[in-house]
Amino acid sequence: MTGPEILDLARTSIYLMLQISAPMMIVALVVGIAIALLQALTQVQEMTLVFVPKIVAIFVTLLLALPFMGQALGGYMNLIAAKIAAG
Repeated sequence: MTGPEILDLARTSIYLMLQISAPMMIVALVVGIAIALLQALTQVQEMTLVFVPKIVAIFVTLLLALPFMGQALGGYMNLIAAKIAAG
């Protein structure tokens, strides 16, 4: 493989990593902001209050996004296998 092919493969892998992690990160951001707003409005300053809803929301998002993630990673693995077989 030449240098540009390796850079293209690295760019594709970084883009795929961002695609796969984006749903969980966005959900964690939204839930975190919602809980922080709720804490600010009610003046409940409990630090551990954020963790349980955020973990549950990320887990549900992971379950919903798992087919997409598997399909994306499977397609990337087929691309890598084709590049290895081509030499």
